[in-house]
Parts: sequence; structure tokens; C-alpha cells
Amino acid sequence: MGDPAATFATPRLASGALFVDRGKILLVRKTYGHRWDIPGGYVDRGESPAAACEREVREELGLNRTVKRLLVHDWAPNETEGDKALYIFYCGELGEDEDDIRLDGVEIDKTEWVGINNLAGYVIPRLVRRLIAAHHAHTSAAMLYLEHGQPLC
Repeated sequence: MGDPAATFATPRLASGALFVDRGKILLVRKTYGHRWDIPGGYVDRGESPAAACEREVREELGLNRTVKRLLVHDWAPNETEGDKALYIFYCGELGEDEDDIRLDGVEIDKTEWVGINNLAGYVIPRLVRRLIAAHHAHTSAAMLYLEHGQPLC
């Protein structure tokens, strides 16, 4: 009999920060991949998803922010990248801190506030669904579990 652990899922984990200004979400333009996204990235080995979110905001935007609460957890396997568990955290309002944003200039070259109804012009469909769900969770004080960006329960 083989090792039962050989069948256990070993997903990649990623965390992102949702910043909201009324009906708009802060997007960052990455210099690689699908280009537009929210601030965030992959979780390092031994790092919590919340700590990864805070680190990514610090690295990409130059801001020291603390995670306030989890908005969504999305099970989003990808054919080329394997199993993924994606987290979006609320990290507070930017307010005057927006003037302190300092892009890293390597991974991120631009930010833009995008209306919730205009996300499809910026990001892939699954991310549109995830961001709309995160915005809903933010405005309703909920936490949502998603699969492929779709609420399951």
C-alpha cells in the first residue's frame, strides 16, 4: 500500500489586498502575466496568507498595512499551475495613504481605481467574479467561500 499523503492536495497559496473607494477597486498593473490585478502574490513557504498579503502590499505599493479581515477564499485550480487557494483580505481604506504609494517599478508600473462594473475590461473573467464577490463581502460584512470565483455557500 502506498503513502496516503501522496494523494493530498498541495495547492499554491496566493493573497491579495482589496482597497475600495465607493464603487471602485484599486488595481495594479503588473509587468508580467495577465497585467492588471489587485496588490498581492504568492505565499512563501512557512508564511501565513495574511502575512503574505501585508508583505506584498509593502513590496508592491510601499505601504505598511495590516490585514483587517478575510473577505474571500477561492478554490481556483488551474490546468497549467495546479491547485490554488486564493485569499482576498480587506486592508482598510487608503485615504491620505494613497499619496504615499511608491510603486516598486519592477513588478508594478501603474495603479488605477476601476469601477466594479468595468472590471471585465481589465482582468480575466474568474478574477472579475472573485473581485465582485470580495466587494460584496466588504460591503455586507460577510466572508465568502468561492470555487472558480463562484460563491458555493
